[in-house]
Amino acid sequence: MAAALPMESNPETMNKYLQKLGVPKEWQMVDVIGLEGDALNWVPRPVLAVILLFPLSDNYERHRAQQENELLSKDQQPPKDVFHLKQVLSNICGTIALVHGVANNIHQINLEDGLLKNYLNDSKGLDAAAKGALLENSANILEAYKDVIDTGASTEDNETVNNHFITFIHKNGCLYELDGRKTLPINHGPTTAENFLEDAAKICRQFIEREPDHIGFNVVALVPAQ
Repeated sequence: MAAALPMESNPETMNKYLQKLGVPKEWQMVDVIGLEGDALNWVPRPVLAVILLFPLSDNYERHRAQQENELLSKDQQPPKDVFHLKQVLSNICGTIALVHGVANNIHQINLEDGLLKNYLNDSKGLDAAAKGALLENSANILEAYKDVIDTGASTEDNETVNNHFITFIHKNGCLYELDGRKTLPINHGPTTAENFLEDAAKICRQFIEREPDHIGFNVVALVPAQ
């Protein structure tokens, strides 16, 4: 088992990490500076994934429990072709969010041979819990993040310690929320490649509206390099 450091919601750092994992420079993370109107128009297209950083709170836990109960009551099964893994280690949600974003878009991202490609090959046929356990034991993937950050920085001061990353993707005409703390992907309804960013932004705004007493939200997107 490898120790994990909390991730910064910083596109420059994320991009260095993705490249170490084998994502080509043709794809990169960028800041989403606003969730409505013209601010979304500044984001390059196509958008492959949207990653939201938000504060962990009692409101989140209550909402998560409600969603879990609804899924269990419907005996809902994991959607086919959606790569989802469960979080095992603390502070690993940033890595999971990036993996979710890339793994569900490998039909567009030509992954180079390396750490992430090996992990995805090894995870074929595994359920979400087993994928999480495999990532937990993929020391090289976790160590790669340590290589790209300032080793002198104190992780105790990093805001992500009490925050959480999740990913939104477009798959088979649906908008999915992928959260390593949830048993299954959350289907937020229909979307298209053209409207995906706008539809994901609506869900991000709902997260913000549920937390009127909190700040610290941040949104980044996986897009083509300009």
